[in-house]
Amino acid sequence: MDKKNTVIGVLLLAGAFVALYLTPKPPQPPPRPPGAAVPAATTPTAPVSPSLSPASPNVERAFETATQAPVASATLTTLSNDYIEVHFTNLGGAIHDVALKKYPAVQGKPEAYIFNGLHADPMLALIDFPGVRRDTAFELVSAAANEVVYRAVLNGELEITRHYIVASNDGKNTDRYQLRHETTFRNVGERSIPAQRLALTLGTVAPANRFDTGAYTTTGYSTNGKQKFIMRASLDSSRGFFGTGIGAHGARPPVTNLEPMTWTTVKNQFFAAILAPDEPATGLITGRVKIRDPLPSEDENHAYGISGVTQFDLKAIEPRGETKLGMNFYVGPKEYDRLSDVEVFKAGQDKVMEFGFFKFFSQLLNKMMTWAHGFVGNWGVAVILTTLTLKIATLPLTLKASKSMKRMQKLAPEMKIIREKYKDSPQKQQSAMMELYKQHKVNPLGGCIPMLLPMPFFFGFYTMLQSTAELRFAPFLWAPDLSAPDTVGHILGVPINILPLLLGATTFLQMHLTPVVNMDKTQAAMMKFTPLIFLVICYNFSCALSLYSTVNGLFTIVQQLYINRMKDDGDPTPAINDRLKNVTPAKKKK
Repeated sequence: MDKKNTVIGVLLLAGAFVALYLTPKPPQPPPRPPGAAVPAATTPTAPVSPSLSPASPNVERAFETATQAPVASATLTTLSNDYIEVHFTNLGGAIHDVALKKYPAVQGKPEAYIFNGLHADPMLALIDFPGVRRDTAFELVSAAANEVVYRAVLNGELEITRHYIVASNDGKNTDRYQLRHETTFRNVGERSIPAQRLALTLGTVAPANRFDTGAYTTTGYSTNGKQKFIMRASLDSSRGFFGTGIGAHGARPPVTNLEPMTWTTVKNQFFAAILAPDEPATGLITGRVKIRDPLPSEDENHAYGISGVTQFDLKAIEPRGETKLGMNFYVGPKEYDRLSDVEVFKAGQDKVMEFGFFKFFSQLLNKMMTWAHGFVGNWGVAVILTTLTLKIATLPLTLKASKSMKRMQKLAPEMKIIREKYKDSPQKQQSAMMELYKQHKVNPLGGCIPMLLPMPFFFGFYTMLQSTAELRFAPFLWAPDLSAPDTVGHILGVPINILPLLLGATTFLQMHLTPVVNMDKTQAAMMKFTPLIFLVICYNFSCALSLYSTVNGLFTIVQQLYINRMKDDGDPTPAINDRLKNVTPAKKKK
């Protein structure tokens, strides 16, 4: 293959890496641990910006400034299993927050991560419904080991009963991060209650770590088998293109999407709340929520999370009649192996992982990595075994392509003569080239395969790591967290990341060992800078991705050393130099 095409391919790949690399990143305040002292309640400020959507002022309150504290008059009831601890509040008969027992809030500390720890409204709170306010008190009817029931009567006409069931530890065909919820509306009055729209809050989520500036903090929904996600970053204020003021705008108001929805979600990089109603929802409203005051060195946008509100159309209720709104509510980690269990998550909630165009490779890699972890018990070793398995599986194809590339290298002198002879006739030149390839059993595109083959796996691995909760805080050798860069120190404020440096070295050695076919001095100079470009682009990649790329590069080096020593006895044509004597170069035009 002409090395010019290789250079173009490398540059396109580098451009794709740059697009992935230039993603904003901010810190998150530590979530409140269970049982921690609760600060005094704060008075919510005005909404961040007026809504231009069909949302009412009652809905807008779900996007006000967040607080950790329950209202002073609230009474909390706790249900739990081995995986979650759910705190219910009598105000609205809703879920104040959920502690994820298997996932610590801070690495090295026992306190659990709290989902919806910072919020303006509890999860599954009824808003935008006549007679229900933020502080509407529900009566606690019953509380058992794994279920709780709240009740309220509005204006002596409408009885609302809210029933929650937390999955037991030995439950079958269910997931221990999933709750079952039913809200029953019963007309106890003498007149009909007309059809109306109501809304349930999904909760508020903050960025999972300092590497998320709003790209991973999103809401989303599924409709007709397709998914759409709304990034918090899309609602932030902007200073314009690279701070020039071109296209600058202020913070955007809450946005409304109106479609039949089989599930809705609010999530950050590693955790999600997913609402799957028995009957499709009718809309989702998304808005950003201020979770804290920004630090002096931060942009104001770093202090915001995101919240979602799911809308439903409630049918008319005749006197003594009732209607029920039932749903499953998952609050937990974004583990693909868990969410892809079709026996439990029948609405395709695994799409919340956002694997995108390379989802086949992301799913395959996740399955392989999870399987390997089951044997070795370490996620770093699982990444290495997954990488080696892929390289060994594709080795026969790579060796075949490398033979073709070596033959191309041998043909370089004859290809040069053909270009000179037919430089005024591209068609004849192409025909002569194809005949040459055919005689020597060469695939002109064969050399591309070794370079192109790892690309879908790389991007699949990259997208998988964006949302794989299992790698969060998973240690490997000197790296304490596989989901973050393996920084071991700083020099003049610059982080020292070991694996990206090793990756740059392996890339340089790999290019030095790879045969060069028909490359001019300019192209060769450009190729020399490729390892440096890769080093800069990949320097802040997560440890797991750098580990994958480094192991892949080391294997490729060993593979290339073997290829360079291979003998090719499959070329039966006469020696090239003998035939070149009979080739007359084209005369130059005056």
